[in-house]
Amino acid sequence: MKTYFIGIDISMDTLDVCILNDFNEKQTVLKVENTVEGIEKMIDSASDFEPDSERLYCFENTGNYGLLLCRMLEDRQIDYYQVPALEIKLSQGIQRGKNDRVDAWRIAKYAKTYSKDLKPYVLPEKVLFKVKNLLTYRNILIKVRTQFKNEKKSFYQASKISDVDFEMDDITYHIQQLDKKVTLVEEKIQQQINSEARINKNFEKITKVKGVGFLTAAYMIVLTNNFTSFQNPRKFNCYAGLAPFEHTSGTSIKGKTKTSKLRNKRIKTVLFNGANSAIIYDEELKAYYKRKKEQGKAHNSIINAVCCKLVYRMFAVVKREQPFVNLVRYNLHMS
Repeated sequence: MKTYFIGIDISMDTLDVCILNDFNEKQTVLKVENTVEGIEKMIDSASDFEPDSERLYCFENTGNYGLLLCRMLEDRQIDYYQVPALEIKLSQGIQRGKNDRVDAWRIAKYAKTYSKDLKPYVLPEKVLFKVKNLLTYRNILIKVRTQFKNEKKSFYQASKISDVDFEMDDITYHIQQLDKKVTLVEEKIQQQINSEARINKNFEKITKVKGVGFLTAAYMIVLTNNFTSFQNPRKFNCYAGLAPFEHTSGTSIKGKTKTSKLRNKRIKTVLFNGANSAIIYDEELKAYYKRKKEQGKAHNSIINAVCCKLVYRMFAVVKREQPFVNLVRYNLHMS
C-alpha cells in the first residue's frame, strides 16, 4: 500500500500544501484558503490518489490558526500530526531561505522521515479548551492591570508638581473594573471545571497539595490534558523547564548543570509562585528548604527542586486515586 505524506504550512488566511510519495517525489503543490471550502478542496485533492493508499497529514502547531483544520480532519475521522515548529526546523539541518511553499515541502519531508515516531494529535475536549481560553484571557487582563498600576505610580510622582487628579481617578476606576473582570473570569473557569466530573475530581485532588492553588491546578489540568498527555512527572518537569541538564564535552567543556530555556514559561512561573508558598505552609518542604539553604544552595535552585516535588505530588494523587497525605503531620499524630 502506497503512502502519501501531506505537509501543510498554515497561515492566517491560506494553507500551502505539498504532497510527497514514498520516493520523495512531489505529487501535488497547491494553495487554498484557510476556510471550510478551502480545506474541503485540499482533502478532496488528496483523495484523488489511489483509494487504498494511506495519507499522513502533518503541520506545525500554529495556535488558533490551525484549529479549523484540526476540527475538520477529526470530523472526517482522519488522523493527523501536529508538531512544534522548532522540532521541524531543527530536524532539517542547514537551511537557506524560506517561503510558504518550501515550508510545506519541508513539513512533508519531516512527516516522511519521522512517520514511525509520530503520534496522532487530538484536540482537547471542549471543557479543557474553554478553560484554556479563559486562562489566556485572564492573563491578558492581568497584564493590562499591571500596566495601569505601574502608570498610577508614575502619575503619583507627577502629582507632586502638577494636577493629575483626573488621570489618577480614571486609572483607579479602570483597575477596579479589571479586578472585577478577573474575578468573573476565575468564576467561569471554576464553573467549567465543575461541569465535568472527571476534571473536577482531579482538580479537587491536586488542590489538596500545599502550594497548589486554584490557578496552578487549572493550568496543570489544561496543560496535561487532565493528566493524560504525560506518561510521568519527569516528562512534565522537562516540558516545564524544571529538569536540570548537564553541559559537558570531553575534558575541556564542563558547563554548569542547569535547566533548559526550551520550556513553558507560564507554567514555570505559576509553579514557582506555588513553591514559594509551599515552603512557608508545608512543614516537610519548609524543613527541606532550610536544610538546603544551610548547605549553601541558591534560593532559586531550591525553589526549582520544590517545584519538581509539587509536580510529583500532583501526579501521584491523580494516578494512585488517593488523596494527598501530609506525612509530617501524620507521623506527629501517630507518635
